[in-house]
Amino acid sequence: MHAWLCENPVGVDALTWKELPTPQPKAGEVLIEIKAASLNFPDLLIVQNKYQMKPPLPFVPGSEYAGIVQAVGEGVTHLKVGQHVACLSGTGGFGTHTLAPAALCMPLPADFPFVDAAAFIMIYATSHHALVDRAQLKAGETVLVLGAAGGVGTSAIQIAKACGAKVIAAASTDEKCELCKSIGADATINYTTENLREAIKTLTGGKGPDVIYDPVGGDFAEPAFRSIAWRGRYLVVGFASGPIPALPFNLALLKGASIVGVFWGDFSKREPKANAAMMAELAQWYGQGKVKPVIDRAMPMADLKAAYAHMGSRGVKGKLVMVN
Repeated sequence: MHAWLCENPVGVDALTWKELPTPQPKAGEVLIEIKAASLNFPDLLIVQNKYQMKPPLPFVPGSEYAGIVQAVGEGVTHLKVGQHVACLSGTGGFGTHTLAPAALCMPLPADFPFVDAAAFIMIYATSHHALVDRAQLKAGETVLVLGAAGGVGTSAIQIAKACGAKVIAAASTDEKCELCKSIGADATINYTTENLREAIKTLTGGKGPDVIYDPVGGDFAEPAFRSIAWRGRYLVVGFASGPIPALPFNLALLKGASIVGVFWGDFSKREPKANAAMMAELAQWYGQGKVKPVIDRAMPMADLKAAYAHMGSRGVKGKLVMVN
């Protein structure tokens, strides 16, 4: 097998493409021949030693991937050789093969393309857990999605629409706003050229959004929170812009609003039955056409460094996927 190896987590340039012995699965594991792997923001942080999870060195980055089961370890009964699966294990995806915990593998229907499957679990699980579980989103409510043209942002638009909500998508260019409209957003805000608070006020008739989905953090968090509706729920999803915002608590008091943390990774570990039910519903929604990953582009696995550079340029719309 071959894989991109991180022997020193000082950044993308230190990754090297190496031939490695193909491992055999231990008890509870499966060997997967990787067909596609998506590039997520944590995949950038982890090779810079900035992610909360710090795997022992050396490691193969690539948190999320899809492929074909080649071998199964002792005790694995729900998966078989030849089965198509998707997995989000945190590492291992940027190569030709990897070992994965069988419990983390999502069996795929035969008509679920590998590129879509590799781009599915992280963004849709995060957004479903955020909007349906943590925010208790109801039909007819208004959702503001910040960073709406990215991977989690596009998934949030689709899930909010599937729940019957009105969606306002905020993004940094007119092109990204058009993408958001094409996948169901009712209205858009270009926060590079428009005043965020004024635009929210106009689009909601002064009421404000019931739910704010924020994977960005940074400078837009406070003006967005100041615009939230009475009893609104502000979903803290991530900090893609870098800085972690500090919100004045008096704003939560004045709006009767909630600041709600969203940590799907720990939810999946602490509440595995609820997570499994959620993933089954999402797979059903995919089959019904309610959700479908927006793929910015698929690139050869050999071009991983170029894909990282494209992600760093903030020009990505939806998800980047590497294919073997």
